[in-house]
Amino acid sequence: MIELFSDPAVWASFLTLTILEIVLGVDNVIFISIAAARLPEAQRRRARVLGLAGALVLRIGLLFSIAWIVSLSEPFTTILGHPLSWRDVILLVGGAFLIYKAATEIFAEVEGDSTHGAETSAKATFFGVIVQIIVLDLVFSLDSVITAVGIADHIEVMVAAITIAILLMMVAATPIANFVEHHPSTKMLALAFLVMVGMSLGAEGLGFHIERGFIYAAMVFAGGVEALNLWRQKRRLRVRIAADKVLASEGERAGVMHRH
Repeated sequence: MIELFSDPAVWASFLTLTILEIVLGVDNVIFISIAAARLPEAQRRRARVLGLAGALVLRIGLLFSIAWIVSLSEPFTTILGHPLSWRDVILLVGGAFLIYKAATEIFAEVEGDSTHGAETSAKATFFGVIVQIIVLDLVFSLDSVITAVGIADHIEVMVAAITIAILLMMVAATPIANFVEHHPSTKMLALAFLVMVGMSLGAEGLGFHIERGFIYAAMVFAGGVEALNLWRQKRRLRVRIAADKVLASEGERAGVMHRH
């Protein structure tokens, strides 16, 4: 155990794996933030922390069940010439659930008014949100653990990298959730991101591998465009406020001159 600290290769794999786990966890954090937004404000932070804690427990548990994970990839039946494994089933169900959840959220954002939003938020139960988060945690954890096994050779390194990545996500979850909640256009972008991730999970369950890097590259580009839009809106707002102040001061000056 002690000799691991003096091995540069171990440190390199640890840093690489930590960064990859954070990147792979972005979609998990977005889903948790959006799912928790349906709860009363006092319960949201607790739901996010419990959701990410559940992800940590699941991933560490799966790491110690590597043999079982390998067995999940073994086909147990064939449908239309395509061998189907339990991992494929989990990815298909998880992808379909993610698409359904994102689509219903998009519908609520586009078609629902403020009253409808308040009603749906009130109907969301803490237990129901946690169950949804755990279901998606399991799907995202499979990708995370498979990545960890492919990069690091020591289970201690895998556990340490995953733990640090989850702790960093816990810190970032609240600012991300607040930003998404206060900027409706970024919330739509995040939901579109979840639809893309759901489609890629479903495609992988059907045997069509889609590099996640392509999805992240597209979302980074879209996020950059959205950042420019938000910057433009802020500049326009500042210009409008300055113009209103000028008009107000001119109105006051004109009123004073009229009285005299």
